[in-house]
Amino acid sequence: QVQLVESGGGLVQVGGSLRLSCAASGRTFSMGWFRQGPGKGRVFVAGISRSGDLTDYADSVKGRFTISRHGADNTLYLQMDSLTSEDTAVYYCAATKSPAVPVWEGDYDYWGRGTRVTVSS
Repeated sequence: QVQLVESGGGLVQVGGSLRLSCAASGRTFSMGWFRQGPGKGRVFVAGISRSGDLTDYADSVKGRFTISRHGADNTLYLQMDSLTSEDTAVYYCAATKSPAVPVWEGDYDYWGRGTRVTVSS
């Protein structure tokens, strides 16, 4: 069983930065971040393979967000820069048994409870 706990959310101004963390217990393979904005469905943000050598990003965050993982303590990160109001959402950490980097939430097996990010102007 894998447990995921996100942290690092909060209130930030437009143009600011925030780093999200996800502490994972148990063995994990590829991991990802999803987000759900107000009145919207949950969508893929970024994903990373177990080794960290493969990453994928949603077009909306490319060049602004960076996903990484620290193998020693099994922690996933999402560095978010140049934030806009469109980035306001609840951010979820997810883990999958697949060695690939899926973009569809149905391919992920474990989920955290989410951390809220609010970007204000």
